[in-house]
Amino acid sequence: MSVYTFLEIDVNAQVEELRAYLKEVGAEISMERSPKGLEDDLHKIIGVCDTAFSSEATEAEVEALLNSIVSVLIVVPVGEKTESLILAFCEKLAKAPSNRLGHVCLRVLNLLFHALPENLGVRYHVYYTMVQVSGQIGQVQAVYQSVEKMRSTLNTAQPPPSTEQLQQLLRLLHQTLLANKLSEEASKVMIELLGTYTTENASQAREDAHRCIIASLADPTTYIMDHLLTLKPVKFLEGELIHDLLTIFVSEKLPGYIHFYNNHKEFISSIGLDHEANVRKMRLLTFIQMAESQSEMSFDLLMHELQLGAEQVEGFIIEALKTKLVSARMDQNLRKVFVTSRVHRTFGRSQWQALHDTLSGWKTNLALVKESMQAIVSAPIVPAK
Repeated sequence: MSVYTFLEIDVNAQVEELRAYLKEVGAEISMERSPKGLEDDLHKIIGVCDTAFSSEATEAEVEALLNSIVSVLIVVPVGEKTESLILAFCEKLAKAPSNRLGHVCLRVLNLLFHALPENLGVRYHVYYTMVQVSGQIGQVQAVYQSVEKMRSTLNTAQPPPSTEQLQQLLRLLHQTLLANKLSEEASKVMIELLGTYTTENASQAREDAHRCIIASLADPTTYIMDHLLTLKPVKFLEGELIHDLLTIFVSEKLPGYIHFYNNHKEFISSIGLDHEANVRKMRLLTFIQMAESQSEMSFDLLMHELQLGAEQVEGFIIEALKTKLVSARMDQNLRKVFVTSRVHRTFGRSQWQALHDTLSGWKTNLALVKESMQAIVSAPIVPAK
């Protein structure tokens, strides 16, 4: 990627141009070069570069200034000083005071990220700042597409990011995605985060596990949560109220939640969950569980099991169909609902066995069809009389 500068001049001359420009926009910086060398000059320039944010400089001028700093940064010999300079520069860009300047800073960070050699570990810090800035301006999807792509991008560094660094980045991504109303992606990131812990250090993930459970329960589009129970940090919470609540949403019916709520109203409120939203989700989950054993259900049964009024049943069924978790048709004359398919709330040994039996049946039937077709093909052709 080409890096553009103010002028086609050598680095020292460019540093002088940067000093002069920053002085012009009001920065407190000496015009004299540092006797300590280029790194110290650049350190002082980066230290006051955010002065341009509050000056009368146009966005184009601010971007040109920051890009020029990037072009100097990438020619500084690689070492500890280089990393400290890049970290200081990222810290400045993370504090862009407006949405428009945030877009400028994100473009500059992207330029820096791709200009640095792929094996440099400091690229992790640039990417981290890109996530911060993109979240502030609602552009996180321009930086983050998936956990897999993020890992492949960062793992080119030697050495690659440590487990602690990866956990820190995943936490930031989870918060940023939630703030940008990308709850489904946020859930995937949180599950990835919890998966970085082992049995030995699962206790350290207590807060992360709490956040994961609460985010999943609060998300109006998340219904299937049995996979959370297999995560080591979540297992570590067994015996606590938050784990009991998750278990209810995984396998119990609406009365189980109502009983829990009546005994722990303050707890539900303290973790920021909405009781009415919980009831709506548990009604749907109960309906799905009922459909596993009953393909035909009367409105009266739904009223009793889901604690609905007679006038609420049809509306509930319509909302349930919108989730695409269940397929059914409603007969208003017979006051019944006929379920044709539904997801499983949990997928354990019995579900795997049922799937095995179904596939085995298909295999047997296909073998019979093949034999029949072969018999037809090999049958002698009798001439017509």
